[in-house]
Amino acid sequence: QIRIWARKEAIKNGYVDYALNVTGQIFSFLEDILNVSYPLPKTDLVALPDFGAGGMENWGLMIFQEASLMSLPSDEFTSRKAMIALIVSHELGHQWFGNLVTMNWWNDLWLNEGLASYFEYLGATFVEPKLSLDKIFYAHVVQPVLREDSEIVRSLSESEEKIKGSFSLMSLFDNITYSKGASITWMLSGFLTEKLFIRALTSYLKEFSFSNANQDDLWTHIQMVIDKQDEVQLPASVKQIMDSWTCQNGFPVLTLNLTTGTVRQEQFFNKNNRKSTDSYNNTWIIPISWMRNGSSQPLTWLDESSKMFPEMQVSESEYDWILLNVNLSGYYRVNYDQLNLKRLARLLENDPKGIPAVSRFQLIDDVFALTDFGYVPIETALELTKYLAREDELFIWNVVLLNLIPENLENTLKNHEVYPLLKKYLLKRMLPTYHYYAGFIRQHVDALENDYFAQVYLEKFLATACWLGLQDCLDLSTEMFAKWRDNPEYKIPFLIRRTVCCYGIAVGGDKEWNFAWEMYKHTNSIEEDGDFLLYAMSCAKESWLLHRYLQYGLSDMLFSSNCTSVIISHVVTNDIGHRIAWEFVTENWPLLSQGYGHELLHDVLKVMGRFVKTDVQIQELQVFYNATLEEDERGAITMLLESAKLENIERRKLLIKVANWLEKNVDD
Repeated sequence: QIRIWARKEAIKNGYVDYALNVTGQIFSFLEDILNVSYPLPKTDLVALPDFGAGGMENWGLMIFQEASLMSLPSDEFTSRKAMIALIVSHELGHQWFGNLVTMNWWNDLWLNEGLASYFEYLGATFVEPKLSLDKIFYAHVVQPVLREDSEIVRSLSESEEKIKGSFSLMSLFDNITYSKGASITWMLSGFLTEKLFIRALTSYLKEFSFSNANQDDLWTHIQMVIDKQDEVQLPASVKQIMDSWTCQNGFPVLTLNLTTGTVRQEQFFNKNNRKSTDSYNNTWIIPISWMRNGSSQPLTWLDESSKMFPEMQVSESEYDWILLNVNLSGYYRVNYDQLNLKRLARLLENDPKGIPAVSRFQLIDDVFALTDFGYVPIETALELTKYLAREDELFIWNVVLLNLIPENLENTLKNHEVYPLLKKYLLKRMLPTYHYYAGFIRQHVDALENDYFAQVYLEKFLATACWLGLQDCLDLSTEMFAKWRDNPEYKIPFLIRRTVCCYGIAVGGDKEWNFAWEMYKHTNSIEEDGDFLLYAMSCAKESWLLHRYLQYGLSDMLFSSNCTSVIISHVVTNDIGHRIAWEFVTENWPLLSQGYGHELLHDVLKVMGRFVKTDVQIQELQVFYNATLEEDERGAITMLLESAKLENIERRKLLIKVANWLEKNVDD
């Protein structure tokens, strides 16, 4: 029996119908695949108006935040459904991993959270087959955690002593446990084959039902399955292979030399701030899935620090290329030599679909990460962006834009001579995809209801086109905003309303701004959220409007106290707003500090830090916070600004390189 509980009107209006619908389907899917039945006679899902987590997997009585379970029955968009399916699927995965079999102690928390996060994606793509499992898993799970894991100093599975001694248990509920746990599971399933992996999980679940297990117990059950067959050969025991991934910090980067066919591994770390005392001598046992000239090759293994693979030596022909870690089956990055990168860049320009989509995403993300950490020059990464006029996948565009125009650097870029070059170079490449989607937005936006990545990433893509000053994008925003002003019943498409309102106000003047303010005041909090308007009103291009907005934020009874700090943090990121917001905070500090104390100040100073290039500028900020902060807090802020200054100086050097490269390539 499956029941769902929520507020009366939510049930009556059908807001939880979708969640109820998929629960049974995901339950059956998991029972079938794991071959272990759910032992309780019932399960209840409860949607609470206020709940600290997205969901909680209590056995037979799962609790969720309202937002995690509700959707309007009229909402046909996949992204909303996907979010509900993912959360429900995660909590259902816990009925086996966590409830039926519980980890022995918190150091193996990933046996709960990593496995539930892995099955979360299997379950959700089972009920929403329009979602592409490998693209969504890579974009939401693997890529973000690879970015984080290179800076973090703990392994997935720590020793019990260490956790008992030093860790706050809550801090273990982080991306390493969830996403690295899921990524390592994905890799494991990949080299075992899903059939053998699931067979091992079934045996593990059956043996430890209603009791506790640790990581070694899982390895033992996988080993038992491996020993009983001869299709899959491993280079070492399951425990040796997997401990290298779960018991060591970080992850490896593979460097490939095509002339000799040598692959070597080292820990991926930031070479720019390496201290000579750091020892990075970890080695992993690494499964390498690879392709040559478009055809898949048999899986091979790197089980020492470097090894020669004669089959990876390439010929003189520029059509002979190699791709490692195809479709991101392994949890690592790849650094190719110049020869192979040139060939891959050429291939992308001539036939981008010759490389699978996930591998294109990965190629670009890897090369930018390698640039950030000082392995390769920025020019190498930029060479791989030349082909983008032929790239039609939004999830790939998204990772390009995150790397080229990071959100926190928009102002820095806007005020630098790199901006007009970037504008010319990128717009030329964005136009085909831009026009494709702009057509839908103007004529038939509902046609995008099954395009998951359009719902998640189109906003960033459009916002970038408008930010680069693409006239059609600005016109589109003005048209749609004007339509809404003429008829407040008109709904700007949900996917892009944040950007449309932002540029509608930026291009417009006080009439547009006042309209947004009126609409914000009449937002009905249950049906719709007005947060996008709070952001949009900070996009104004006239100083007096921003001044007035900040005053409203301080004085208007409409705002919960939380909103004032949201308004300030929006205005401070506007390219003309950061001085205005800073003056506002310093003038009104006595009042603001009662409401927000120092958290707000930290946030504002962080943003101000992006503009600090000289000691004089630091002193100006220092004068203020020396007067407002306690002595013990001043040190931390001084360090924050000092490191911001160094970062900004480094960044200027980098931007000069980018500008020089663009100068040469902008007309290609």
